[in-house]
Amino acid sequence: MKLLEYIDRIKIIHKLIKESRTGAPENLARRLSISTLRLYVVLDELKLMGAPIEYSRQLQTYYYTQAFEVNIRADFTVLKPQELMNINAGFFYQQNYPLLFL
Repeated sequence: MKLLEYIDRIKIIHKLIKESRTGAPENLARRLSISTLRLYVVLDELKLMGAPIEYSRQLQTYYYTQAFEVNIRADFTVLKPQELMNINAGFFYQQNYPLLFL
């Protein structure tokens, strides 16, 4: 699941930044099994969400310039047919294919 992988990646990045243990960008990207370019994109996304992230060339680590927390939550719920019809975003719900629109 890409979403859960992304959430896990964000949590790992946050933990390492919070502890100032990221290492150089290339090392962090390798550690996360992503490209350095992808790492920069994720860091930019975090910055757009208000994360005060800076990089220290001397210490070779990312760090937060002020206290910052990341809270991500995903809830998964099995929907009843009536609930599915109420949130189907305009799609026609068919009794024979309830999984088609999940």
